[in-house]
Amino acid sequence: MTTAKLVSEIKRKASFLCVGLDVDLEKIPVHLLEEEDPIFAFNKAIIDATHSYAVAYKPNIAFYEAYGVKGWQALEKTISYLNEYYPEIFTIADAKRGDIGNTASRYAKAFFEDLGFDSLTVAPYMGRDSIEPFLAFQDKFTILLGLTSNPGAADYEMLPMANGKYLYETVLETAVQYENAQQLMFVVGATQAAAIKSIRKIVPESFLLVPGVGAQGGSLSDVCAAGLNKQIGLLVNSSRGIIYADASKDFTKYANAEAAKLQTQMAAIIDAHKLLN
Repeated sequence: MTTAKLVSEIKRKASFLCVGLDVDLEKIPVHLLEEEDPIFAFNKAIIDATHSYAVAYKPNIAFYEAYGVKGWQALEKTISYLNEYYPEIFTIADAKRGDIGNTASRYAKAFFEDLGFDSLTVAPYMGRDSIEPFLAFQDKFTILLGLTSNPGAADYEMLPMANGKYLYETVLETAVQYENAQQLMFVVGATQAAAIKSIRKIVPESFLLVPGVGAQGGSLSDVCAAGLNKQIGLLVNSSRGIIYADASKDFTKYANAEAAKLQTQMAAIIDAHKLLN
């Protein structure tokens, strides 16, 4: 996967929708619990129902690790299915890893080589040597936690610095100086739309992964007004609003409809900003 291929897919579908595959066995349709692998059965159905509108899928790894070996096997099958049948779609391992040296390299190898993800979310707290090992993998992307939308973001990310900037701004300014920084993307919560303008000044060309639209209260229009760039530059994630839109045997119909609704909104925004040229 390259940035050019991702942008091409975004323009082809007039969409920058990322679907979060956060599978909770207590929330999926009960008839799927009879399947040999209910997690994979659910994911496959959601992917098949929404791939026309999505340019990325983002399994949150905790939802798979929680089910032990069976959860990990379901994750392996999910990413293999995506890579085989929808190779044009960008895949994100939402694992929020953050360690140094050889440990970071092993995390990167696990997700980039062994599983075959295109990207991985990483926490920047430990600095350069916790990030550059991930950036060493060619044609893979490291998605750095920038400004998140949880209440605890105020504890560290939004601490004012002596230079008049917030800590998250300093993190971004430092990260773009790392080796292979062109392979960086950044997580910015949708409820932080007011801060995206300042973030865009630091990372004008980078892609931003934006969770929190829909069920978590983020505004798609506000995010786009502040965050769009010439390559569109956004991947807006929706998880619960799509995958749990319905719990009946017709759940895929509702997932499809919710994905289509978001794609329609995105297409209108792209057209209004004349970004398909």
